[in-house]
Amino acid sequence: MDAKAAARDHLESRRQALIALSHRIHAHPEVGFEEERAAGWLCDDLAAAGFTVTRGVADLPTAFVARAGSGPLHVAFCAEYDALPGIGHACGHNMIAAMAVGAATAAARVADDVGLTVSVIGTPAEEGGGGKILLLDRGIFAGVHAAMMVHPAPVDIVEQPFLAAAQFAARYTGKEAHASAFPEHGINAADALTVAQTAIGCLRQHIRQSDRIHGIVTHGGDAPNVVPAHTAAHYIVRAKTLGELGEVHAKVVRCFEAGALATGATLEIAEDHPPYAEMKPDADIAAAYRRNATALGRVLPDLGPMLERLVGSTDMGNVSLALPAIHPMIGIESLPAVNHQPEFTAHCATPVADRAVMDGALAMAWTAIDLATDAALAARLRAPR
Repeated sequence: MDAKAAARDHLESRRQALIALSHRIHAHPEVGFEEERAAGWLCDDLAAAGFTVTRGVADLPTAFVARAGSGPLHVAFCAEYDALPGIGHACGHNMIAAMAVGAATAAARVADDVGLTVSVIGTPAEEGGGGKILLLDRGIFAGVHAAMMVHPAPVDIVEQPFLAAAQFAARYTGKEAHASAFPEHGINAADALTVAQTAIGCLRQHIRQSDRIHGIVTHGGDAPNVVPAHTAAHYIVRAKTLGELGEVHAKVVRCFEAGALATGATLEIAEDHPPYAEMKPDADIAAAYRRNATALGRVLPDLGPMLERLVGSTDMGNVSLALPAIHPMIGIESLPAVNHQPEFTAHCATPVADRAVMDGALAMAWTAIDLATDAALAARLRAPR
């Protein structure tokens, strides 16, 4: 039996366990850095499959590394398992986690035969925490030659555009006063935030079409008859590259500074984490994944110019700038529901989603085998960066 057939047979033998894992994580959503149950279930499954598991790596309690095989090419499958506040697994990270485990266990079945070392890297807090950035900075990806993960979406996309992104909190501090009797004694922090949002609205005429600015007010005041002394907002700024991100981010910060200047309130800007980088998929790994996904019957539509509109951000972008990586999307036939909608949450634990879990896992396992058995490609991936 050849390596790919052996990997497929092994994955098929674990079908029920992998689908149950996906559904269990889906039913118990946990937000970033609080994914205790999900991380534990993943580690338990991998340990039972014979992987050497290290929990709580890089001083992150819900991060882990699981490793098997001893081949010269080291391929890592990235698992995400955090949910969104209020709407659960509306980005399908339950599926991502199950696909990573499935791909790793299938590839591990033939790892020593084809020359692979296989890892699962458990990466917490993708939805606004930058877990992969922390893991990169703390050396967890050291020695990895290629990394991959597959993310659910309405349709299959091999090379999804991802924007660089920065998240920050803006807080204004003013001065309380009776809003009717003594308004002249107050400094209105809500007005400061209004000025900032108005300035951002004006700024939109002068940014690139590929830039994105969006946010929410997280605190607007405490009582209508008290001049608000404390307001806060949480914003995300995105651009095609880290370089372009720096430009538009500076402009947005000036809008918040304008609010402080106009009202006399003081402003504090707190960055959530280092910026997410743009995604740079490795062309050879992406081509291998495309061949394997097609061989499994996945339909890869030509989305044309629409693809440029289907943009998000991921800390996998930072990984892709540090080492060869891919981040394909796998379709779950969810339309009109799209990512980050409650309706999409429901689509991530269905028979269609379960089939995507198996297809995504096998396509990644086969891709890892291709990387190891293509001598020229394996040599390129192993070459010092």
